[in-house]
Amino acid sequence: MRIAIDCRMIGSGGIGSFISELIPHFIEENECLLIGTHEQCEPFLRMQNVQFCFCDIKPFSFKEAFSFPYDILEEINHYDAYFTPYCNIPGGIDIPIFSVIHDVVFLDVKGLTGFLGKLARKLFYQRAINYSNAVFTVSEFSKERILHHLHCKKTLEVVYNAAPAYLKEPFEEEPAKKDQILFVGNIKKHKGLKTLLEAYEIAAKTSRDFSSTLVIVGNADNFRTGDDETIQKIQNLQNAGQKIEFTGKISNDELKYLYAESKLLVQPSLYEGFGIPPLEAMTVGTRALISDIPVFKEIYGSFPVTFFKTGDANDLAEKILHFEEKPFTENEHSLIQNTYSYKKSAEKIIEVMSKMR
Repeated sequence: MRIAIDCRMIGSGGIGSFISELIPHFIEENECLLIGTHEQCEPFLRMQNVQFCFCDIKPFSFKEAFSFPYDILEEINHYDAYFTPYCNIPGGIDIPIFSVIHDVVFLDVKGLTGFLGKLARKLFYQRAINYSNAVFTVSEFSKERILHHLHCKKTLEVVYNAAPAYLKEPFEEEPAKKDQILFVGNIKKHKGLKTLLEAYEIAAKTSRDFSSTLVIVGNADNFRTGDDETIQKIQNLQNAGQKIEFTGKISNDELKYLYAESKLLVQPSLYEGFGIPPLEAMTVGTRALISDIPVFKEIYGSFPVTFFKTGDANDLAEKILHFEEKPFTENEHSLIQNTYSYKKSAEKIIEVMSKMR
């Protein structure tokens, strides 16, 4: 099959990782046209079965929807199918379209955006459904929420996320564990960082022996989310001498070492479409303490994780204080490595495409 693939989200967080990891599996047995900037396409330039259409038009722009360049559309329309890793679709595509809606958090969680922002996102989600031959999402939970909020009579298939390939590559020298707790995510309310900060404060007051540093992956100066209460909490804890550190923007390699060096990852989310940091941490041998939200029960219910009551800082503090650091067994390691894979997800996407094009 000949597949045109939108790569313009590469470099944009989780969605960029999602498509970057799928592409090598797409091109194993299919001819692919990759659409994106030189920088976005660079990792695939030496691969076989690949053609390139360089394009710097921004996703979700007016030009994308209403005046996408004719020469690029002409190239795309010579292929059998068009795949986008998100819900943005250029106008003028005449071949079967396959898109991905990772979650509908902005429709489910109040306060993340205003009325107009929520309306705009809903229109983009609905447009993707209307234009697509089939839609994919990353969990049964997200599938249920899409069906709840949106008019969707199209095929809606679940293709799970997985740990990126670079995390599975062995270390030259295994990093030593440090007395640090890791949080990976942004400061938006649904990520639950406020609960973790409260739990960290409780743990520090409860036990004189508690000395763990809380490492937050991200840049404190970029936390412009309107969650002033959480920002103030961070400042108060730092002013009180608590050991809270921000990494700033870091590379994949630096993140890999942070995962491996930390004694524990805490993912206190109130809402996720999948929630990949616990899987990433476990892939390099670090245990995860996570909230018991429905999607985490779905994704990690059979995994060697510890759940705490969502939003309950006292329960989280107790579990942090009683956390037992120990290596994964061989069976646990195999479960972590093999349950989810981008190869499986790519094969399912291609199977659906082949049936519906």
